[in-house]
Amino acid sequence: QVQLVESGGGLVQDGGSLRLSCAASGSTFSNYYMGWFRQAPGKEREFVAGISRNNGATYYSDSVKGRFTVSRDNAKNAVYLQMNSLKPEDTAVYYCAAGSSILYYRIYDRQASYVYWGQGTQVTVSS
Repeated sequence: QVQLVESGGGLVQDGGSLRLSCAASGSTFSNYYMGWFRQAPGKEREFVAGISRNNGATYYSDSVKGRFTVSRDNAKNAVYLQMNSLKPEDTAVYYCAAGSSILYYRIYDRQASYVYWGQGTQVTVSS
């Protein structure tokens, strides 16, 4: 099993930046592909970004492509989401999630592909 704890959320102005972190424990971190999801008030949770086990592949939703960057440090058991040029519509609770695969380059954008989830961290972008 993997335990995930997000941090780094907060209040930022339109156009600002934040860096989210997700610390993993409990299992071999490099066995898991990782994803970031978000859920805005009144909306369903949606995929934001994902990264493969070996840091070799990333994937982004169209809404964040070019503004957000996902990365991981397997030595530190952590995954990050650098968010630049934030917009009010980025306001949401952000979750990190983990899923296991024997394939080093696999990434998934479906929630059902992820087994372990963090509790989330709130990101609020003011206009």
